[in-house]
Amino acid sequence: MSGLNPNSPIPTEIKLHQQSKVMEVVFNDDSRFNLPYEYLRVFSPSAEVRGHGPGQEVLQVGKKNIDIKAIEPVGQYAVVLVFSDGHDSGIYSWDYLYDLGAKQDFYWNSYLRRMDEAGASRESKAVV
Repeated sequence: MSGLNPNSPIPTEIKLHQQSKVMEVVFNDDSRFNLPYEYLRVFSPSAEVRGHGPGQEVLQVGKKNIDIKAIEPVGQYAVVLVFSDGHDSGIYSWDYLYDLGAKQDFYWNSYLRRMDEAGASRESKAVV
């Protein structure tokens, strides 16, 4: 993904709320999104999650209690989120974060439907 659309909203504030596990993003068009860590993890823009083409997406399961350990800037157009499961290869452009916020209900309901169809769980398996 190269750069930004010149008309793209730009974040003016990004805050991690560790207790509620929500990343709050405020954009310069006054949009404000509260994006749960789990949502951000299962919709990571990485090849590991999205695959290398249509139909190659990998359903992310067991991410309900995920944490974000760090946010690392990528130039002036994106951030990398470092998750507690070690995942850190997704580059979240401002356009992508905005899209995740604007279409959150649609994407989340689609994810829950895919989880249900797969008989998968949002809960992580207990380590024995």
